[in-house]
Amino acid sequence: MKNSFLSEMSSRGFLNQCTDLDKLKDVTIKKSIAAYIGFDCTAPSLHVGSLMQIMILRLVQNYGHQPIVLLGGGTTLIGDPSGKDSTRQILKEKEIKKNISSIKKTFEKLLAPKSKKTKPIFVDNYSWLGKLKYIEFLRDVGKHFTINKMLSFDSVKLRLEREQSLSYMEFNYMILQAYDFYQLFKKYNCVLQMGGSDQWGNIVNGVELIRRILKKDSFGLTTPLITLSSGAKMGKTEKGAVWLDKKMFSPYDYWQFWRNTADADVNKFLKYFTEIKMSELENIINNEKDINKLKILLANEATKILHGEKAAKDSEITAKETFHGVGVSKNLPEINISQTELQKGISIIDLLSSNNIVSSKSDARRAIKGNGIKINDELIVDEKKVITESDFDKNNFIKVSYGKKKHFVIKVS
Repeated sequence: MKNSFLSEMSSRGFLNQCTDLDKLKDVTIKKSIAAYIGFDCTAPSLHVGSLMQIMILRLVQNYGHQPIVLLGGGTTLIGDPSGKDSTRQILKEKEIKKNISSIKKTFEKLLAPKSKKTKPIFVDNYSWLGKLKYIEFLRDVGKHFTINKMLSFDSVKLRLEREQSLSYMEFNYMILQAYDFYQLFKKYNCVLQMGGSDQWGNIVNGVELIRRILKKDSFGLTTPLITLSSGAKMGKTEKGAVWLDKKMFSPYDYWQFWRNTADADVNKFLKYFTEIKMSELENIINNEKDINKLKILLANEATKILHGEKAAKDSEITAKETFHGVGVSKNLPEINISQTELQKGISIIDLLSSNNIVSSKSDARRAIKGNGIKINDELIVDEKKVITESDFDKNNFIKVSYGKKKHFVIKVS
């Protein structure tokens, strides 16, 4: 696969299935192509579970091809049943538009073009799905889909086998996604759709629709679903989702997420979530025996891609200062409390639970009993302790530590 981004996709472990790998390789070697991935906009930010898809869009772009980011203003109104056990909460159009605007800003940073031909295209599928006329759509597009085949795809079959409800609305999602590919092929000559392996059926439907209506070749490609050695879901922590927007998940927390990667996952994640050249990376992996150095490398490189080199360096410095108990670092995640609250006094239990340092008051009590809570590096043993102005330094800060790896700055606002 020389001179093709497919070669690097394969060596990094990104490549799972392809509708016609040899033909796609030939096409991508001969000319630049447009390739797309769709993202439903169910929140103001994507989380780290979408990061592999973003990494392959960057890879496509780095090899001189044009990435298309489809932000699903139309399909988010429906909800993709793939990999889901129940129907998603239906969002209002206004909320979806707000989410699209927020998510687009992250993509504009991550897919900053190096040339005009690799400038990303952003599309909202509501621009065509919102104009569809039901009878015409059934006649012109629906006729190319059989119920027999639609029932065979995992997104449908698994829900039915588990006797979990699947709405007619969700059942139609795969047709709408296929229609997206058809529209992008017509508008932008987009010949490749990519996605996670749970999207395989939806992607194949798009390839088939283009072949049936336009008599043209297109391609589908999937990446493997990311599994952690622990069996846990990628991108979830005790604090919730690992968001890509720094307003929802700080650069320091993001750095710490990667720093805390399980030993068994480090080498795999260095291939997935950094852009170190593969020849250099293989040399590092084969020769570096200190797993903690590899984890720091992963944290620095992954954070650099999303938040920039300065944020990565600052996070590493903050982690070192915090670990060694060197005062309060300005780069730790901040929690603001009001002067009024402080004057009344805040119980340590309320401080921990109401600011999501721990998940509940009972968790706060357990953490204190287990010697897991420190204020300004001093162990807290009294669960009835009240935080007052005297606990704060001259800059109106205190540092709260939960265990060895979670640290926060409490600031009076």
